[in-house]
Amino acid sequence: MRRAPAVAAAFLVALTPAAFVLAAKAQAQPWPSRTVTIVVPFPPGGGVDVLARIAAERLSASMKATVVVENRPGGGGTVGTRQVAKAAPDGYTLMMAHTGTIAINPSLYANAGYDPRRDFTAIGMIASMPVALIAHPSFPAKTVADVIAIARREPGKLNFGTSAIGTGGYLTAEYFKSAADVQMQIVPYRGTAPLMNDLLGGHVPVSFGVLPPAMGNIQGGKLRAIAVTGPRRFSLLPDVPTASESGLPGFDSVLLYGLIGPPGMPRDIVDRLNKELVAMAATDLVRQRVQAEGGDVVTSSPEEYAQSIDKEEAKWSALIRKLNLRVD
Repeated sequence: MRRAPAVAAAFLVALTPAAFVLAAKAQAQPWPSRTVTIVVPFPPGGGVDVLARIAAERLSASMKATVVVENRPGGGGTVGTRQVAKAAPDGYTLMMAHTGTIAINPSLYANAGYDPRRDFTAIGMIASMPVALIAHPSFPAKTVADVIAIARREPGKLNFGTSAIGTGGYLTAEYFKSAADVQMQIVPYRGTAPLMNDLLGGHVPVSFGVLPPAMGNIQGGKLRAIAVTGPRRFSLLPDVPTASESGLPGFDSVLLYGLIGPPGMPRDIVDRLNKELVAMAATDLVRQRVQAEGGDVVTSSPEEYAQSIDKEEAKWSALIRKLNLRVD
């Protein structure tokens, strides 16, 4: 606990004289006086992209400025993230970060090229998206405790479908195995569509994944949500318990989304953006749009977001090292 303030400060204080000079120049004229870019280190269309566009639209309106989204995909999100880490800390280059890019990739990729604690300014969280434990209706387990009992009854025989190795769904399944002390077979898929097809067809009985691809089928009764893996229930599925409530106390696996920038951003710009994010999250329109993407709005101070990144990176890096996962 003693190191948390220092961790937060590392996100908010420039580490080089050059950063101080650039920050000083940024204060020579009112901000924003030109286009602000929110970098998305993935192709258009995914959850990170959608949230970035929601933020850009609302920030443009509230700040009476031009805020645009720029997709810079590559390297599982590492290419665009590295570019933001090296950008001028003047408030004109920001990034929509999430757990994968900022807390998982630095340990997963051999050459990620950035340190999540040192190379960014944390601005504030925007959304929290739980991973869900989703089953075919024929699967007999109704609770997490039931799933654990089945896995223990026949060690190594229960198949869990997930997204690709290293993604949030895959690591949640590995985290579940470790926390529940069970042996099960994880079946990673290259994409969400084939995973959903096999889950709907009963070829894989249960999966860990984000909710948007499955919501329609859950609401239509073709799939069943056993639990969500966050610290609280998902607002659109209030009757679905958390994993912690239904058999695995303390289990917590969520994807956190937030706004970050290069290291050494001026504090007044950080505070202005954080204030805008909090106001944005309070609107019904933004709340509903985030829910449609499978999440709930969440806000934080810059320091709280920095501490959250520190906590998440520590958790996932320990699991990645234990599993000896590495992407070259």
